[in-house]
Amino acid sequence: MKRFAQLLELLALTPSRTRKLAALTQYFREVPDPDRGYALAVLTGALSFRNVKPALLKDIVLREVDPTLFAMSYDYVGDLGETIALIWPHHGQQGDLPSLTELIGLFNTTSKSELPALIAALLTRAGINERWALVKLATGALRIGLSARLAKTALAEMSGKDLQEIEEVWHGLKVPYGELFAWLDGRGERPHVDQSQRFHPLMLSNPIDEEKDLARLDPKDFSAEWKWDGIRVQLVLGGGSVSLFSRTGDDIAAAFPDIVDNVGGVAVLDGELLVGKEFEPRSFNDLQQRLNKKVASAKHLKDSPAFIRVYDMLFDGREDVRTLGWTERRARLEAWFAANPQTRLDLSPVLPFADWDDLAAQRRQGADEHGHEGVMIKLRTSPYVPGRPKGYWFKWKRDPNVVDAVLMYAQRGHGKRSSFYSDYTFGVWKGNEIVPIGKAYFGFTDEELKLLDKWIRANTVQAFGPVREVKKELVFEVAFDSAQQSTRHKSGVALRFPRISRIRWDKPASEAATLEDMAVFVGAT
Repeated sequence: MKRFAQLLELLALTPSRTRKLAALTQYFREVPDPDRGYALAVLTGALSFRNVKPALLKDIVLREVDPTLFAMSYDYVGDLGETIALIWPHHGQQGDLPSLTELIGLFNTTSKSELPALIAALLTRAGINERWALVKLATGALRIGLSARLAKTALAEMSGKDLQEIEEVWHGLKVPYGELFAWLDGRGERPHVDQSQRFHPLMLSNPIDEEKDLARLDPKDFSAEWKWDGIRVQLVLGGGSVSLFSRTGDDIAAAFPDIVDNVGGVAVLDGELLVGKEFEPRSFNDLQQRLNKKVASAKHLKDSPAFIRVYDMLFDGREDVRTLGWTERRARLEAWFAANPQTRLDLSPVLPFADWDDLAAQRRQGADEHGHEGVMIKLRTSPYVPGRPKGYWFKWKRDPNVVDAVLMYAQRGHGKRSSFYSDYTFGVWKGNEIVPIGKAYFGFTDEELKLLDKWIRANTVQAFGPVREVKKELVFEVAFDSAQQSTRHKSGVALRFPRISRIRWDKPASEAATLEDMAVFVGAT
């Protein structure tokens, strides 16, 4: 456990991607199985413990520490793991902790009633960085600036294997990845994974630079489709078995029985999950009512039936077609639909266009009249490549909506932002009061964050735990993709993907937007 704690500490404190990569590579090269496999699972978010939750850890600490002191410390530090590591009062019995493998076994096998005593004993035996690592391990909330792809890149660096090869087998592997490391070390064959029966890493797009990209790209080389306002999914049809995955590889089939119980054929398809009747997409807000639900309710199935708008094909039957160009894959996809009629799948139409100006006009019209997010532009010869390859797929999003809103509340961030008030709730005028319409925590520079933090501290009127209410005087220009009706906010309005586009130090709050102004945006979605 000591080595794993040292690794987490280094990853958390090192901003350099190169240094993170070197540390991961060294760890995977030197640490034996199965510890390194379990570490890989923790780092990539593949491991969780049913009975170990943040609330349990807080309860354990509050049995030993004054609640007010803990609340004030957590508010100041902003990170649960760091707070517990620093505030735990018992240090007299420090000693070696069990190995990472043994710890995971203890967390998985210890009864819920005995967990508090076990965790308290471990915290007492651990040093400060090990206590921090214990909390991170137990909750899975690492917040150390590490992506799963970086961990896989370290495996490629360690072994000399191609990163794409590792991606190809990744989702067919099981923790603690003994078969994977045997292959990476040259002690075994590449793990066998049925390519047509599991999740495959998705191909992603790059934002288009209207000035640079459109000037150099020939429109005759590209196709275009609408960018649909749903969630990206992968549908795996095995001729009797059906799997439905989110873009991160999570199995979401149980939440969408209206899809998985009503599709057929053999293929792996890429598309957008939407809700609506007769293949007429409704707003993302309607879809959101069904997301993050383990089981769909009868009301959801009736009122918001789901369907998939398919736009690419990875496997045609059992044949891997990802090396084919987009034009060939599209022809295969159209032929597959003709041979396999569907009631919950339809085909995303291709948009004919003469040149970039023509496509730009369609993009604006689609946004104004139908609320489309924009258009996707795909190189006709592009293979289906996992990750975000350059030059193949582009997303040309509609221009963002913008509204001037007033800062209402601020809350401390997490990790590197734990010392700053970086999470902002903002609102618009409703008569003589300001009502909230959203929350944002990005869109500003580090220098602007320091200025905002200083302003918030000087203009606080009330504090509610970690949240500060401020004077209603500072205006943000907020960019957002769309606005929806919402019962969660007093305003009745919620923004989708809000971000701070500008801080209007110069603008008086009295000139900020009103709830009546927001009606235009809600009506356009």
